[in-house]
Amino acid sequence: MRKSALTLLLAACLPLAALAQAPVRYTVAFPNAVHHEARVTVVFSEVPAGPLQVRMARSSPGRYALHEFAKNVYDVQATNSQGQPLTLTRPDPYGWDVSGHDGTVRFTYTLFGDRTDGTYAGIDQRHAHLNMPATLAFARGQEQRPAEVKFDLPTGWQVATQLRPDAAKGTYYAPHLQYLMDSPTSLGAQKTRSWQEQGRTIELSVLHEGTDAELDDYTAQTKKIIKEAAAIFGGLPQYDFGRYTFVANYLPQTSSDGMEHRNSTSLTSARPLRGAGALDNLGTVSHEFFHSWNVERIRPRDLEPFDFERANMSSSLWFAEGFTQYYGDLIMRRAGIFTDEQYCQEALSGLVGAMLNSPGAARYSPVQMSQQAPFVDAAAAIDPNNRGNTYLSYYYIGGANALALDLLLRQNHKTTLDAYMRAMWQQHGKGQANYAPEKPYTLADLQRVLGEVSKDTAFAGRFFRQHIMGHELPRFEELLAPAGLLVRRTRAGQASLMARVAYNPADSSATVGSTLIGSPLYQAGLDRDDVLRQVDGKRLTSAKALTELLAAHKPGDVVPVEYRTRGGIRTAQVTLTEDPTLEVVPYETAKRPVTRAMQKFRAEWLGSKAR
Repeated sequence: MRKSALTLLLAACLPLAALAQAPVRYTVAFPNAVHHEARVTVVFSEVPAGPLQVRMARSSPGRYALHEFAKNVYDVQATNSQGQPLTLTRPDPYGWDVSGHDGTVRFTYTLFGDRTDGTYAGIDQRHAHLNMPATLAFARGQEQRPAEVKFDLPTGWQVATQLRPDAAKGTYYAPHLQYLMDSPTSLGAQKTRSWQEQGRTIELSVLHEGTDAELDDYTAQTKKIIKEAAAIFGGLPQYDFGRYTFVANYLPQTSSDGMEHRNSTSLTSARPLRGAGALDNLGTVSHEFFHSWNVERIRPRDLEPFDFERANMSSSLWFAEGFTQYYGDLIMRRAGIFTDEQYCQEALSGLVGAMLNSPGAARYSPVQMSQQAPFVDAAAAIDPNNRGNTYLSYYYIGGANALALDLLLRQNHKTTLDAYMRAMWQQHGKGQANYAPEKPYTLADLQRVLGEVSKDTAFAGRFFRQHIMGHELPRFEELLAPAGLLVRRTRAGQASLMARVAYNPADSSATVGSTLIGSPLYQAGLDRDDVLRQVDGKRLTSAKALTELLAAHKPGDVVPVEYRTRGGIRTAQVTLTEDPTLEVVPYETAKRPVTRAMQKFRAEWLGSKAR
C-alpha cells in the first residue's frame, strides 16, 4: 500500500475534531465599562510560519460604507504561547503584523465604544451592545476557522446573540468568520420572551426601562408580524441553530437603528415600548424580520461573500432594501397594527411623495441609486454634496417600485408581488450551504423570475428597462385608484418657496439650504448658504412669519427677494409655486364613493394572509 493511501485511510479513522482547524478563541471583558472600554483577547493557534496579519474590519454586514473600526483600538499587545512579547508592526491603518511567534499568538487590545446602534459598539456600566466587526479583530488566512467567544460578564448581565451557546465551555460558537461578524451581541440585564413558531424558537431579548406588561404587549404584536411575514413565503426559513433572536436595546442612550443578520436582528432605539414609540419600533421589527428572507438568504451575488476590508457595492439594494421597505409597512397593515388610514399616512404617502417629487428619481435609476450606498449608508464626509438633486434613497425608490409592481401584477397579470417573492425564495433563497445561499441572484435573475411569475416576459423586460435600469416614474394615481386610494396635494392651492431655511434671529434673516432643481429659488439663481434678507418687502423672523407671508399669495405670484450671496447683495424676482407635498388617502377620507370592487381589491391586497 502506498504511503499516500495509508495516510488517507488513517485520516478517515480519526475523529472529526482531530481534523478540524483549531478555533480562534476570543475573550471579551469589561474592567472599565463605565468609561466605555472593553479588553479583548484573541488567541490564534496553529499559526503557519511567518508574520500573522491581524486586522480590524473596515465595513460591516448590512452597511456598505467604510467605518474604519481600527480607530477605536489601542493598548495593543501580542505574546507567544510562553507569554513572551512579540514584534508588532503597522503595515497600514487597519491592522498589525505579528512576527516571531511559535505557532501561537495571543493578541490583546482595548476597545473604546460609545455608540449603541447596528454598526458600532456601545459600552457602559449598564450594558454592552457589540457589533462584531467593530469589536473583534481577525487574521487573514484564518477566515474559515471556527470561533469561540467567551464573555466575562459583570454581575446581572446575560447574553443575547445568534451565536450558538456551549454551556459546558461557557462560550459561544461561530462556524467561520463570516458568521461571527454577522452576529451582533447584547450584554446586560435581559428581559426575554421566547416562543415556538412553526417548529422554530423565536426570542425577544430586550433591554428597556418599561414594564413587563409593555413588553408582553410588544411581544404579542411581534408574533403577528412574524406570522404575516411567514405567510408571504409559505413558512419560516430553517434558522441555522433552530433559533431566531431579536437583539433589542431600547435604553435611552441608544441611537435609532435596525440591522438584519442571518438568524437575528439588531434593534436599537431610545423610544419606549408604548404609544408612538412602540409603533415606530414595531415598524423596525417588521422591516428587519423580512430581511431574514430578503438579503440574508435571497441574496445578491455582488454581496456574497461580504468583504470586511473594503466598501461593498451592490446594484440590487433597490430590491434587497427597497422591497423590504415596502413589505415592512405592508406587513404592519396585514397584521392589523396599522389601519388603512395609518398605512396610507405612514407608508404610501412617503413612498409616493418621495418618488414623484425627488429630482434624483427623475434622473437616475434604482440600480444607480443602489450603487451609491458606499457614499450614503452612514458614510462620513465633511464636504458639501448635491444629493438633494441627484439621489433618492434605494429604500424609497425601491419601495415605490415595489408598490407599483405589486399593483401592476394584481391589475394586469392575475398575480401578486407575494408570488414573485415566493418564486425568488424557491429559486434563490431556500437552498443554503455553509451558512450562505447556494444561488445568489443577479439582476438578470430578478427579471427572469418576474417574467415567469407574470407569464409575460415582455412585461418583465419592459418594467426593468423603464423602471429599474431606467428612471421612468410610475403613474401612482392610476395604479392606486382600483384600491380606492387617492393621490392628492396635501396643501392644495398653497403657495410655496420649496425651500429649507434656517432662521437667524440676530438680524431677522434666513439662510437657505441646498435648493432643489425646479424650485422657485433654484430657478431664480439662489443657492446653498445664500441669506434671505427680505421676501416681498418683509423680514423673515420665524417660520410663522414665512407661513403668513406665503398665505397672502397664491401659486404663480411673483415676489421680490433681496438676498446676500457670495457676490454681494442681490435682488431677484421669484415665482411662487404650489406646495408640492403629496399624500395618499382612502377615498372615504376624501368623501369619494368606494365601490364594492375597490373594497375587494383593497382587502385582497392589504388584508391578513396568516388567517
